Amino acid sequence: MCGRSSLTKVEKEIEARFKATFYSDELARYNPLPNFNVAPTHMHPVITSDDTTHIHLYRWGLIPFWAKDVNIGSKLINARAETLHDKTAFRQSLATKRCIVPLDGFYEWKTNGKQKTPYRIIAKDQDIFSVAGLWDSWQNTNGDTIHSFTIITIAPNTLMKEIHDRMPAMLLKENENLWLDNEIKPKDALQLLLPYPSDQMEAYPVSDKVNSVKANDKSLIERIIPKPTIIQTSLFD
Repeated sequence: MCGRSSLTKVEKEIEARFKATFYSDELARYNPLPNFNVAPTHMHPVITSDDTTHIHLYRWGLIPFWAKDVNIGSKLINARAETLHDKTAFRQSLATKRCIVPLDGFYEWKTNGKQKTPYRIIAKDQDIFSVAGLWDSWQNTNGDTIHSFTIITIAPNTLMKEIHDRMPAMLLKENENLWLDNEIKPKDALQLLLPYPSDQMEAYPVSDKVNSVKANDKSLIERIIPKPTIIQTSLFD
């Protein structure tokens, strides 16, 4: 599962990286950058398959066009690559509504007994990387449209296996445009969801302040040194 991430770059850096531009009214309306603690329901930049030259701000948590209300979005923040063809919520979007989600890191929690330690994971070879996603549009009873997205997850690579059993589908830079190409059939597009090279990634522990969605400052992405586990032993053997 990928339930928390970061995008701490300003809009000009993102525009340069993806050769796409924000709509000024969207930036003025939401002013989402930088975000050290992106969480579900947040508005976040995406680039969609039907408009690759612009960066849109969509809500994290997919709301399918047929949904009765927005609450389903909290259950659809991620989509497992292995079952996209089988899920009604994702099947149509896989064919015609693919997107890429710019990030500069994501968070995952490593479990050790009862202790959970948050880690930030980054790409060493890219200041801003992208993960594969799907998007959809939904209208409420008032006729207002909400655009939303989900992040696709895959089995972990060697680095992520030590932390969690899933990871976001990070795209190789050369595969980004292919993922956005609706001329590519879904079964072929899925072949682009490869495990990102472990040697091009880094994971490091961060403050547990990231546990709170209300926390959002630079300290969240700073590396910390975990406190050693103290084992009580007897003075006498």
